[in-house]
Amino acid sequence: MTPQDTEGSEEERDYSVRAVERVCLILNLLQESVDGITLNEVAQTTGLPKSSAFRYLWTLENHRYVERDEEGGLFRLGLGFVGMQSRHLEILRERARPSLERLRDEFGETANLGLLDGDHVIYIDIVESRRGVRLAASRGDRDPIHCTALGKAIAAQLPEERVRDLLDQTGLVKRTGNTITAIDSYFDELAKVRKQGYALDDRENEDDGRCVAAPLLGTHLPVAISISGPSSRFSLQDAKRAAKTLIEVASGIATNPVGVS
Repeated sequence: MTPQDTEGSEEERDYSVRAVERVCLILNLLQESVDGITLNEVAQTTGLPKSSAFRYLWTLENHRYVERDEEGGLFRLGLGFVGMQSRHLEILRERARPSLERLRDEFGETANLGLLDGDHVIYIDIVESRRGVRLAASRGDRDPIHCTALGKAIAAQLPEERVRDLLDQTGLVKRTGNTITAIDSYFDELAKVRKQGYALDDRENEDDGRCVAAPLLGTHLPVAISISGPSSRFSLQDAKRAAKTLIEVASGIATNPVGVS
């Protein structure tokens, strides 16, 4: 190796940025974990004091690359990587599709798969009712979390602080006469969702719309499935009866971790 070559190698090594290397170590650790990682694990892997490791995680969380489970104290990859994880979402959509079709055929109403994207729910997949009059969004449409069954089902699984942050960004806009517009009432509703295992939108997003949703627990993604129909046909009793099947179907979809085909 010539002196010039040696000098070039040294210059290349100088491009390495320690802070970026630590971020990469943290992200690699997160990617390899199924259940999440602790602050101690991050500190040990990076060689940082816990206070410094927390600042790294806080910054990544602030940019949505990391999300924190307040109850368990674990950190996971956040929605900032959703675009990079599009294949994982596609696998989830493919796995959920037969179940959505089954729900549509059994109840005669539209079945939906939704994901929390930023401060709204985005529809990943929709299997429309075969009836002439039906309630259906389009794939890629976005709806608020405070007045939709999908939004409530997902929000009920999030830390309260994060839900408050989301609502601070969007507000609790009155969409119909039934929309919940008081934050305390909304958190009471989320407590009810957690207790019963499903969420209801009883003409809260649309005047003639009713929807029931269940979260897909175990996927490590903020996702849920729902059945929606015109309230004039899909009664409150119908929605509650459908909820039991919806919970069972959601459990089946979430049996395998996302990313496993």
